[in-house]
Amino acid sequence: MKKKRAFQTDLAGLAGSGILCFLAAAAGGAASVNAGGFYSELMRPSWAPPGWVFGPVWTVLYAMMAVSAWLVWRQHRFRGAPAALSLFVVQLGANALWTWIFFVWRMGFFAFAEILVLLVLIITVTEAFRRKNRLAALLLVPYIAWTAFAAVLSFTVWRLNPALLG
Repeated sequence: MKKKRAFQTDLAGLAGSGILCFLAAAAGGAASVNAGGFYSELMRPSWAPPGWVFGPVWTVLYAMMAVSAWLVWRQHRFRGAPAALSLFVVQLGANALWTWIFFVWRMGFFAFAEILVLLVLIITVTEAFRRKNRLAALLLVPYIAWTAFAAVLSFTVWRLNPALLG
């Protein structure tokens, strides 16, 4: 009975982590409903991915984030890792905010500045998770890489489109 309860608790924790991550994804996604048209209007560098790439990449990254946070929660619960898990939630909010700044409010400079803050938050979360669970930290490495790439892309697109991105 104890094993069944532990399994159910772990499963509920994984579901909760997934829901939390995909709520952040949905908040950002709400801002990107019309992003495809706007993205196609923008001058982009030759190395910019086509718009359809972003959805699948972010889906995989959010799933990896959910598993990462769940691993830390599963091993330590919130009481054992309050700073790491709280910081994780903060970076989820920052992640969702970027889409609003760039695609809805079309503020290129602020989108670039915000993504730099996001990158620092992700690196900080990764280090905090590394102290709790090495696999949890490793699962965030692709997120760091993609966000660093997105920061460079954000900066480049902003500079190429001063009239559209202020």
